[in-house]
Amino acid sequence: MTVSKFLLFLLQTITAGLAAAFLYILLVQPELLHHESSIVEVREAAPPPAAASPDPATGQPDRHGPVSYSDAVAAAAPAIVNVHTAKVITRRAHPLLEDPIFRHFFGDRLGKPQREVETSLGSGVIISSQGYVLTNNHVIDGADEIQVLLSDGRSASAMVVGVDPDTDLAVLRIELDDIPTVVIGSSKDLRVGDVALAIGNPFGVGQTVTFGIISATGRDHLGINTYEDFIQTDAAINPGNSGGALINANGELIGINSAIYSRSGGSQGIGFAIPVNLAKNVMKQIIEQGRVVRGWLGIEAQDLTPQLAESFGVKNTEGVLIAGVLRDGPADTAGILPGDVVTSIDDTPVADAQQAMKIISKKSPNTVIRIGGLRKGQPYITRAKGIQRPSAARSEE
Repeated sequence: MTVSKFLLFLLQTITAGLAAAFLYILLVQPELLHHESSIVEVREAAPPPAAASPDPATGQPDRHGPVSYSDAVAAAAPAIVNVHTAKVITRRAHPLLEDPIFRHFFGDRLGKPQREVETSLGSGVIISSQGYVLTNNHVIDGADEIQVLLSDGRSASAMVVGVDPDTDLAVLRIELDDIPTVVIGSSKDLRVGDVALAIGNPFGVGQTVTFGIISATGRDHLGINTYEDFIQTDAAINPGNSGGALINANGELIGINSAIYSRSGGSQGIGFAIPVNLAKNVMKQIIEQGRVVRGWLGIEAQDLTPQLAESFGVKNTEGVLIAGVLRDGPADTAGILPGDVVTSIDDTPVADAQQAMKIISKKSPNTVIRIGGLRKGQPYITRAKGIQRPSAARSEE
């Protein structure tokens, strides 16, 4: 047999083997072709039209909006669920019941710890046909049992896929057939004045829709979460709405309702929602990796006040003061010292500690970060290799 014939024979044999293997997987083990842990089936919103549709009567663009938002609600509401949680808590007996004299008369039965079941209500949003539900971490935190109730009356036990306390998000999963899903919009181009509707289960009364507008975007420094980039809305958000949907006039998800500012406990026209773009990224990491991976340098950052800026020889308050550096951490290895003022990260000017934390957290571990700053009033540049942020590092970056 010549060399050319042998090579042709070898090529034909390999081709036949690959074809047979593919047919075997396709017919016998098709699940190998679908790896759900890394692929989430979601419905993305279509790009917005270039211009408003014309009014049939005048032929001019209709700038007044619809009279009713019932179509938007009808599209989104089936995917908004009630989240019922239960946890067993143990209440210690009152110290008086442990007094020897008291126990002499009443025995030990009154002094035993009491076990009780504590229940709470919240909301959630079905993100994909695979049963993934997005809600707030504080809705399900510490729960021993989670039950999800759909608007069509069906219910299912939910499994916690993962949580991210730093953004107050959690991903659940339910096992049901033919479940409705929400259309995911975008929070990137939201404008103050855009229509917003909040859907959830306030006070446990049942699914409720409230109407308002986007009051502000990019709200931070609220002290609610470690990472804050809230949408502010005056659509009424009350206890029980947490984890529910904030939708636009097309019925597309733009945020996850999370918190309210209130002196009474009820809505006072200032509610906050986590932008859907942030929530989508967190959800993707939780489903694919089981956790959210963030960059970390091991520094404690502090906003510059005019007094601090003057004492450290800085002309203005732009930048962040390094109040502490973790020994042997990435920043320590890079030569960053307490008292330094960081003015830029990867050539992006830094205005405050919150912004610095956001920029660093978005860097993948092992990424080399270029840091510009001032030391005793003199400019310097260094490079630090970030690592994965430890779960306990809440006040440091």
